[in-house]
Amino acid sequence: MNADWMSDARKIPDEVMNYIRRIAVRAVVEDKESPELIAKIFRISRASIYQWLRWYHEEGESGLDTRKAPGAHSIITPQIEHWLKKTILCFTPEDYGYDTPLWTLKILASLLEKEFGIQVEQSTVANHLHKIKLSCQIPQYRSSKYDPQEVEKFLDKKWPIIQRIANKIGADIFFEDEAGVGVMTRSGRSWGKVNSPPIVLASDDRGGYNVLSALSIPDTHLYFKIQDRSIASDQYIAFLSQIMAEHPSPIVLLADHVSFHRSKKVRQFVKDHRHQIRVFFLPKHAPQLNPDEQVWNEVKHRNLGREPIVNKSDLKVRLIANLEALQQNITRITSFFHLKDTKYTLNLTPETA
Repeated sequence: MNADWMSDARKIPDEVMNYIRRIAVRAVVEDKESPELIAKIFRISRASIYQWLRWYHEEGESGLDTRKAPGAHSIITPQIEHWLKKTILCFTPEDYGYDTPLWTLKILASLLEKEFGIQVEQSTVANHLHKIKLSCQIPQYRSSKYDPQEVEKFLDKKWPIIQRIANKIGADIFFEDEAGVGVMTRSGRSWGKVNSPPIVLASDDRGGYNVLSALSIPDTHLYFKIQDRSIASDQYIAFLSQIMAEHPSPIVLLADHVSFHRSKKVRQFVKDHRHQIRVFFLPKHAPQLNPDEQVWNEVKHRNLGREPIVNKSDLKVRLIANLEALQQNITRITSFFHLKDTKYTLNLTPETA
């Protein structure tokens, strides 16, 4: 085996360099290691690791591949580049008969051959996509029933009304959600041999908990209630009662359209306690508008999914510990209101500013 590249980085094979960039970036992005430490471990400059991170954030993992200089006479003309950009932004592969909604370099290379009769390498396609300011990103998944007009109506008309009502009665605004958390919840990555995924021994125990949670604004609070059973009207009312008992101000609460949120029993409870609580509903099939969704992205996927949960009892201990830690992390909770789809909550009307 020719290992000249072991002493001369310029001779490192592309596939090896691509792998090095990926594991270095993952160590920073996913494992939260400092770029300076990773640069030292991999014996690269700080400028290199920050360059790799910039490529990753702009273009996804494909941006970490070795970039080839384009040939003198590219067969992908400016006209074809224009077609590529319009196709990617306005259509999906399903419109062209493929069985996926996600654009990949393989599909685009195949489509170029079908549409223009040209054969190009995937790396060439990638170079041209970079040139026309397109990047590979993790898509946002939305329900096929998502209605952008309903969302626009909520943001432009309903949300300002909700704010004025909250101001009038001196209420804090809460966003509420529920999640199921199981013993088998798993997420994250682990180190291992190339092409040999590491095996993690998981508990054979089943079961889990259903949890209700709610975040408030402008005074940032997190409330939660853990249930050992499915959530229905009675459990929901008990959670609302808990918030009302513990929170000093009246409550304006926003929730999704799950059936027990709108049950006759819940509506009567809210009516009977109108001086303490008002309930409104977010647009259907638009969970991205709910900052409380981020509680479960944080607790369930970023934290519990990476912990060695032994059984249901262990899960409950860890679940409570994670939620209580998040309650104390006001900076983290506040960040949930600053995301692209949740920062509308910060646009206070003059009456609430």
